[in-house]
Amino acid sequence: MTSASLSDAAKKLGRTQPAVSAAIKALEDQLGLQLFERRGRKLIPVPEAHYLLAEADTILAQVSRVRQTMRSLSGGQAGRLRVAAMPGPVSLIFPRFIAAHVKEADEISISIQARTSSQIAELTRAQSIDFGFADAPDEVMPEDLLNSVVITADCPVALPINHPLAQKSVINFADLDSQGMGTLPSTHRQTIDLENRFIAHGARFRPKIESQTFLSILHFVSAGQCCTVLDPLSIFMVTPEAPMVEGVVIRPMADPIRYHYAIFSPGYRPISVIARNLLQAWQLEVMNLLKTAGFNPNLES
Repeated sequence: MTSASLSDAAKKLGRTQPAVSAAIKALEDQLGLQLFERRGRKLIPVPEAHYLLAEADTILAQVSRVRQTMRSLSGGQAGRLRVAAMPGPVSLIFPRFIAAHVKEADEISISIQARTSSQIAELTRAQSIDFGFADAPDEVMPEDLLNSVVITADCPVALPINHPLAQKSVINFADLDSQGMGTLPSTHRQTIDLENRFIAHGARFRPKIESQTFLSILHFVSAGQCCTVLDPLSIFMVTPEAPMVEGVVIRPMADPIRYHYAIFSPGYRPISVIARNLLQAWQLEVMNLLKTAGFNPNLES
């Protein structure tokens, strides 16, 4: 149909002319109609042949698109990504990481949700997201509903830039005795650990500002109204290069408590190649960020 002659078609296909003639005859027999009128050495296509060519072109183009899509999916260059993270990371480092890792993949659609840690766990249990980043729960979760990897790291202290303790290179609990503290809710694992550590060191624990997120607390630190022992990834909200909150300094603790992060993924359904690749890359990213910052990260499964 698209060649000057039967011999030209055979040459394009890399086959002999008799083989192409036999293929045409076999196709005509299968379809039950004649596709070409033979006029001497010429083959003249009948109207039905033009219809068949148009339909075949459409089918082959679709097959080609499917093949290319499957290659993109298998290579993590296409697909739909549904992820969630708790408010702190989702405000900066998490979307920055996702954007950097999918910038060359135009065929990926992305949904990023900001949720509380308990909501992220529930979304994962419901198999509604590919993976989520949250605080690790206190209780052991049913392993058939979700998979989890826990990353722990040392908690630093955030101080107002003009606070007397900001002159010290390392902070201990005696330094924080009776200081007004910004904390997560009293039921949060980190707050409970923090209070117990104050007691163990004979220091007075004086909560002053309570919030669901350290981002909110850091504004009070910046205003000189409190100090806070915060999760280590929150330091990236006060870095000099691109601070979300200014007027805050970060100092390590001599005897730090540990913060517990969790990466959740569904337990019932396999996740896509792009989601699996990003989950593994995010785990490595978190470990590298914490290690570079000197917070002694540890990976637990």
